[in-house]
Amino acid sequence: MRRPVSIFREQWFFLLIVEVALAVVTGLINPRFFGLNNIENILEQVSVLGLVASGATLLMIAGNFDISVGANIGMSACVMAIMIKAGYGSVPSVVAGILVATFNDFFVGACSILFKAPSFIISLACIGIFRGITLAFTKGVLQLVYGNFEFLGTERFFNIIPLMFIISLAGYLIVHFILKYTKIGRRAFAIGSNEKATYLAGIPLNQNKLIFFIINGLLVGIAATLLLSRIGAAQPSTGSGIELQAIGAVVIGGTPMTGGRGKIIGTFFGVLLTGIISNALNMLQVNPYFQDVAIGALIIVSLGVSAFSQRGQRA
Repeated sequence: MRRPVSIFREQWFFLLIVEVALAVVTGLINPRFFGLNNIENILEQVSVLGLVASGATLLMIAGNFDISVGANIGMSACVMAIMIKAGYGSVPSVVAGILVATFNDFFVGACSILFKAPSFIISLACIGIFRGITLAFTKGVLQLVYGNFEFLGTERFFNIIPLMFIISLAGYLIVHFILKYTKIGRRAFAIGSNEKATYLAGIPLNQNKLIFFIINGLLVGIAATLLLSRIGAAQPSTGSGIELQAIGAVVIGGTPMTGGRGKIIGTFFGVLLTGIISNALNMLQVNPYFQDVAIGALIIVSLGVSAFSQRGQRA
């Protein structure tokens, strides 16, 4: 009989301890870390990444990757910005931008299935496609929407909690519900664990994979909406690099690169840890280039912790 997993062996619990320790040390050195403005800033910083990482969690559990999300965000945000500037209104512009992001992810998934190629390779090729198309219709010009689309980026619940963070939490909860309580979620785990056995069990692989990519695209489109509202401008490079941050946060949260298992709560704490590390290094006036070093080292440590945890569970 398999023994229940202790909370002390859970990846998210390890991350929580690290986050508390990091926050305490940083706060002791620089008390401004616990200031309300700084906490709000951290929550805003992790909101967009949280939505992207939520979609990445679903994809990675199913054994797929999409590293084109940064270019996808750039295209989606530029479409929204151009339409807002043209006077189409915020709601139609946001709907159009989200549809663009969803179609782009559908395209990645469809090409991966059609050509029987790894989604990693297809999405790598799509970075150039999405960014090139965006450069063509924007001519590389920055699209400014200052003062026309600020609600999502400035609204606060109780004058404390950013609306962006609430929307991000909703993304986590939706993916958690899908993974835990729906057939789609159970099929994601099955496909990621053993695709051939899942196929032999009569589960349609291609249809489900496309659904995973569509859900990811929806979350990426919403993330692009929040990012545009926060910064008030868009260009083809908007969102560049966020795909690697998202994959890193998912891996830090305990979802293996091989797929088949993972929890959204782990992704939540993985995203939060990247935000705290970035903010703490800024507070401590550490060279910003070392932020990438810290995140990379943390991913390696997290992989080690995950490996030892799995050995302990099998013992």
